[in-house]
Amino acid sequence: MRALVLGGCTLAAVWLGPLPELAQRSFAAHMTMHMAVVAVAAPLIAIGLAGLRWDPVRRFPALFAPIPASIVELVVVWLWHAPLLHHAARHVLFARVLEQGTFLASGLLLWLSVLGGDAKTRDSRRGSGVLALLLTSMHMTLLGALLALPPRALYGHAGVDDAASLDDQHWGGAIMLVVGGLVYLLGGLWLAAQLLRADAAAARKGRLT
Repeated sequence: MRALVLGGCTLAAVWLGPLPELAQRSFAAHMTMHMAVVAVAAPLIAIGLAGLRWDPVRRFPALFAPIPASIVELVVVWLWHAPLLHHAARHVLFARVLEQGTFLASGLLLWLSVLGGDAKTRDSRRGSGVLALLLTSMHMTLLGALLALPPRALYGHAGVDDAASLDDQHWGGAIMLVVGGLVYLLGGLWLAAQLLRADAAAARKGRLT
């Protein structure tokens, strides 16, 4: 329950604080919003919901498959970083609300697919959960690198010169590269450790019987 509250507080800080206004002028601020939603708030909420009666995975396990969920998040993230949609999300309120809502929905879909459900469901999904989180880590890292390394700005904004836009984009790409890549990687490694521990326990039990 504490994780659920922390996740809600993270969303409140991101959406009700200064970041939405800053994001209209700063790509790095916009990327901070994105990473806070999918890599901080979403896993915290999923951890808080996992196993509780409000956990949707317990009622609808077929809708929360880790690999398809990771593909959904990949599509959502890459679509919203297309220049036209990205520009709309930074300057049009409806587009920004839609973008942030789909970021949260896709993030929750993935993290609940990996962490949610009863103990039996979680045990059966560890392997696919590892693959899903590592796939997400890779595509977050790739997109972050594409944003952090190019020699010209991909997103121009009125009143901001090209050099400043490029520096801002590089910072935003670095945020995605570090936060997005690292959080999903650590999640995948943690699940892999759980899987190996379970396999070792099953092997010991088999030798004793």
